[in-house]
Parts: sequence; C-alpha cells; structure tokens
Amino acid sequence: MIRVGIDIGGAFTDIVAYDSDKESIHWVKVETTPEDPSIGVVRGIDEANIKLSEVKDIIHGQTVAINTIIERKGAKVGLITTKGFRDILEIQRANRRDMYNFKYKKPVPFVPRYLRLEVRERIKANGEILVPLNELDVYEVTKKLENEGVEAIAISLINSYINPIHELKVAELIKKLNPNIPLTLSHEITREWREYERTNTAVLNAYIMPKMYNYLNKIINEFNNRGFNGNYFAMLSNGGMATFDFAMKFPIYTLESGPVAGVIGAIKVGEMLGLNNIIAIDGGSTTTKASLVRDLEPSITTDYYINRDRYNPGYPVKVPTIDIVEIGNGGTSIAWIDDTGNLKVGPKAAGASPGPAAYGKGGKNATVTDAYIVCGFLNQEELLGGKIKVNKKLAEDAIADLANYYRLSVEETAYGIVKIANDNAVNAVRLVSIQRGYDPRDFSLVAYGGAGPMFAPFIADELEIKTIIIPFIPAGVFSAWGMLVSDIRHDLVMSFPTRIDRENSISIINEKFNELESKLISIFVSEKFDVKDIIISRYAEMRYYGQEHTVKVNIMPGIIGDKEIEEIIRRFHEVHELIYAFKLDSPIEIVNFHVSGIVRAKNFSVKKISGFNSIDKAKRGKRKVYYNGNYENWEVYDKRFLPPNYIIEGPAIVEDPTSTALVLEGQKSMLDDYGNLIIKRGD
Repeated sequence: MIRVGIDIGGAFTDIVAYDSDKESIHWVKVETTPEDPSIGVVRGIDEANIKLSEVKDIIHGQTVAINTIIERKGAKVGLITTKGFRDILEIQRANRRDMYNFKYKKPVPFVPRYLRLEVRERIKANGEILVPLNELDVYEVTKKLENEGVEAIAISLINSYINPIHELKVAELIKKLNPNIPLTLSHEITREWREYERTNTAVLNAYIMPKMYNYLNKIINEFNNRGFNGNYFAMLSNGGMATFDFAMKFPIYTLESGPVAGVIGAIKVGEMLGLNNIIAIDGGSTTTKASLVRDLEPSITTDYYINRDRYNPGYPVKVPTIDIVEIGNGGTSIAWIDDTGNLKVGPKAAGASPGPAAYGKGGKNATVTDAYIVCGFLNQEELLGGKIKVNKKLAEDAIADLANYYRLSVEETAYGIVKIANDNAVNAVRLVSIQRGYDPRDFSLVAYGGAGPMFAPFIADELEIKTIIIPFIPAGVFSAWGMLVSDIRHDLVMSFPTRIDRENSISIINEKFNELESKLISIFVSEKFDVKDIIISRYAEMRYYGQEHTVKVNIMPGIIGDKEIEEIIRRFHEVHELIYAFKLDSPIEIVNFHVSGIVRAKNFSVKKISGFNSIDKAKRGKRKVYYNGNYENWEVYDKRFLPPNYIIEGPAIVEDPTSTALVLEGQKSMLDDYGNLIIKRGD
C-alpha cells in the first residue's frame, strides 16, 4: 500500500511516498508555483514517477487557504447578522494588547459595510428565543447580496453558538432562493462564545471557500486523470486530517496544515527515541516555526490569529490549532536596513521567485541563504542534490551594498546576517518555552525544514539545550512525511460557562460532554469510519470565577461524579499554578467543553540502516568557513553515507540533499541506528 504526503511551502513543494509493502520511502522536492500551486504539485508527482493507480491515500497540506487571506485574494463575501450587530467586524475589541503603542491599527474587515446586512431575531445567552426570526428580512437581504454579486455568504447570529436554530433557518431560506451560493454558518465552525471572533472566523471561511473548492477540485481532476482512485485527505491545523469534502466546506480548519504536520512528525520521532518533551523547530524558506510538546501531546488552542505582529492584533480564527509560534525568518528572508540604520532580517522574503541572489534567477536582495553561502556554511556550488546551482559571486554582490553601508567586509556583513537570523530563531523558541514558563533545557530540539538544522545548533548553544535531533527523513521534506503519520482527527469546542460548585453542575458537565461526543461520532460516521476505531479525549478550559483567561485541563472519560469532580479541581489547580505560579481558594468554572476524536493512522515501520556506509565515503573534504570573525577549515560530511554511531566532533558540516546541519565547536554528533543525526553539547 502506498501513501503520499504533499506539502506546499513558500519556495518548495515537497512530496513523500511511503510503500508499506516494500517499507520504502521516496521523496521529491520541486519549486512552488505561487500563481497556481497545483502546477507544482502535479509536476512533483510526475517527477517522482509515482503511479497514482497504485496509491491508496493522498494527504495534502497547502498554503492556498492562508495565502488567500494574507494576500486578500478571496471571494466577495456578504455577511448576515442580527439586527444591531452589523458593525461587529468594525468595532472588534475595545481592549488593546499594547495600550501605549501609537502605531496600533485595527485590522480592515474582510467584508465592507455595505455587504454586512441585518435580520431581526434574537437568541438569549441561555439559548431561549427572545425575538423570532423575521423570514421576510432574510429574503430581502439575500436579494440585496445577490444584486451586489457576492460569491459567498457568512451567517453569524448573536448567541447562535448556544442555540443555532435561527442560523439553520436562515440557511434553509437562502438555499431556496439560491441553492448554489456557498454558505458558512458560524455555529458549524465554532460553538465558542465571543461574537467578534466567531463572526470573523465565519467570514474568513466564506472568503476562502470558493478558491479552496476550486483548487481541491483541480487536484482531484488532475489525479483522477492519472489513475488515482484512492482516498483524498486534507491536513488540518489541529494536527489531524479529514476528507477533502470536509476541507472544501470548512477550509478555515486547514490554515496551518503544513507546519502542524511537522510537529506531528516530530512527536513520532520523539516517541521512537523515548523523548517525551520536545521543541519542534521548522526552518522554512520564508518562516521559522516553533512548537513545544509536553508528554508527546501537542498543545491545541482556539486562540489563533492571522497576521498578528507587534503593531497589529491580527485576525482571530476560533478553530482548534496546534500552538505554533511563527516568525518571518527563513532561508529566503531578505536582509535590509531600517530607518535607524539597524540591520534586519525578514519578514519580507524572496520566496520561490526570484529567490536568493545566488540562485541566479534575478534576485538582487541579500537573503539568509546568500549569507550562509558566502560564509561557507552552505555548499557554494550546488544545493538540493545538484538541482539548484549556486553562484557565490552573485550572493557577494547582493550583500555588498549592505557591507558598504556599514563599511564592513562582505564576509563580516554576511556573518552579521547569519547571527541575526539565528537570533530570530532563538527568539521563536523562547516564545514557546521561557515566555510560557518552561525551561528549554528540559526539552530536546527536533529540527527540520531546509533551514532548521542550520539554526538548531545556534539555538541549542544559546539556550543550553542538551540534545538536537535531525530526523532520519530528509529534513527538507519532513513535514510531508509528518502527514503520512498523522491521524484522522476532529475537535469540537462549546462554550457553556458552568460553576462546578453549583447544585446541578455535574449533570450539566455530563450532558455537554455527551452532546459533543455524539456530534463527533456522527462526523466520523459520515466520513465512513467505524465507531469502534474512534478514540475520544476530553478537555475543559477552566478558570477561577471572575477571571478573563482560561487554562486547559484533561478530563477523564466516562460518567463524571463527585469523585471525578475532586480530581478535575486538583488538576486545574496544578495546571494553573504551573502556568501562572499561583493558585487560589476560589470558585472554579468550566468555560469551554472540548472533545477530540481520532482514528489512528496505519503504523509506520522504521528500519535500521543497512548497507556498508563508511566514514571515508561520507567525508567530502574541508570547507573554508567564516565564523566569529575568522576563517576556519571545517570538515564536511554527507549524511547519507555516515556509518551509525561514528562520533563527529564540531566544528563540522553535515549535508543531505535537502538541508545542511551544523555542528559547532563544543558539540558532538552521530548518526543513530535509524538514521537520525543526534547532536549533543560537549558538556
């Protein structure tokens, strides 16, 4: 049986095929085609010579959804909401993350005011109907939106998270008038409160739905024409996957599909090596992503924001997403000088086109890749196994303008770019560890992506992380492999604030978990999965009564009684103290009920290295490297031919066709029996 994972990145599209019968892995890496990502996908399938007629499953992670939002190239969307709430996307939140930030700007709504229309209805916070739906209003606003030529409609009525009866009726009436218009109902995506976040999530889903539908349909047609008759799965932001049909209806769930696949892959590597606590670092072409994993369990949040940075609050998306910090810092990130004369790296990137200057495709800006080439950390003749030819002179010319500004040599400036890029990557790890109360020294660093293995040794050196793992799968295509080991997964979250010291709280808690679990099972059954294969987990987002923010607590399965409530309280105090360093003797409430269901992926067998690798075969000679203000001669190795358990003393360079790992002075590395490159601090 063959399974294929496809990951679209900013500069490259990665494809990994696993044949479970032969226990063999085949991969290919091709340039992404931003104008139409499906072109790069199909090209990769053809280049890899994959016979789609023999493939059982295709798992796809893409950047179509997130790029459509970032580039604002989605559908013309109309919004239907409750009378009096037309401007909810404009008002947003009264509080600001940084009240002294004079550059703060509210994000521009994705639906202009003339396309935000109201209907008379009102559901109370407890779910009771206060004002019945005025059906005549629905007909009128639908006609207005049709006349304006909207391509999709979002329906988000107040308090529909607790009682969706009016949203369902609005959708029914619209379908009678126009059965072909794509609809997004807010309660079908999230049952959490917070009307602005819920409405914005529904709007963004409607905004990307037509484009995502067309894209996935194109993939289906192209693959079916090549003989594929297996299962199509889309990678989701929660670390699981679902059918293409689900992704077409709810594309908002796929925004971080590529990065989270890498985290899932890192968890599998950690599990294989007996490492429970890891930090996954994905150094891509345009961004660096970091995620902290405790006890091999990814942290899943519904507080996710698009385009959030220092000056912008971003656009909230209330869908379950693995907690990832992402910064604009990757191989094609551009080095530039700000208004105060400081050298910066990213977030703007050269991407796939024109790419780094050294690639000779017309790029003129100095990038991180150019700096690594000039310093000698990267191969100065070719990359990607010879598919990309490198021109060091072009890289030097691109950096020369920056060097002249600072009156430094090209090498000094290049090393400055390298250090800034490394510091940016260090900061990403700090954000998921130290800033959240975790000591990075208690974790192992799993590094992948084209740039991750280059960043990782500097991160470990700065934060005193003892162990780095460069996975046995080529690091540059690791996220695509992560899709092959991902489970089918769905998450449901519902807001229903419940003080657990109230008389009827136990019955409410049992009722809400049972309701969500029944809905979850129905989703899996609709996707043709067997009920006996579904594994359900429960969580509760809890807080001290009167607090604003919550912490997530694992909840035991089965019927909850007095004994279980005591255990839930104990777990809450423990988690709250871990995160905030204190606990209170105060009433406690559950704010959100969360259930997760998974169907396990097929086991992925990992074979030990076989063959006759030798250190003489792995050695590629020495390379002149500019490091810390001096030129040094570093030994270069080809990872593919390293014998297991041979210790390499840093400084050294270990190359594979998709990435380059660095071993700094004071660090040691060796290949384990499965092909993972393990780098440890000398102390």
